[in-house]
Amino acid sequence: MTLLSRALLIIGTVLLSHGCYSAYEHASYISAITSANRSPSSSIHPPASSSPTPTALPLDISIETVVSVVLICVGLVMGAEQLKPINWRVWAGQVEKESGGGGPFQGLENRVGFMDIRTQRTEFADWIREKGSAKEV
Repeated sequence: MTLLSRALLIIGTVLLSHGCYSAYEHASYISAITSANRSPSSSIHPPASSSPTPTALPLDISIETVVSVVLICVGLVMGAEQLKPINWRVWAGQVEKESGGGGPFQGLENRVGFMDIRTQRTEFADWIREKGSAKEV
């Protein structure tokens, strides 16, 4: 990871944590205001014309959160290793060398086909009958 990508990650993480803390403080402030405006009698019957309380998150906190997420994403992308090209030919050659000449689809070509349950059931029943007759003797 380069120095620039680490710096972006650190700055983005600090900004994100500050944005989360600011959002928490804003929510606490709003809940304190709404609970202070209520009196014991108004909790049963709220007043008909109450002033609207601002419940939306302020724009600066939203912008700070979005910028921090973008900085974190850019830092992660910049710090990632280079992607390796995908070459089917190279991969298939390695698999063929490792498997002893079978190719990459050897496992699929050599797998068991569909099982015939009825045949296996009759074979099992015959085996039980033979085993039962052997015990009687």
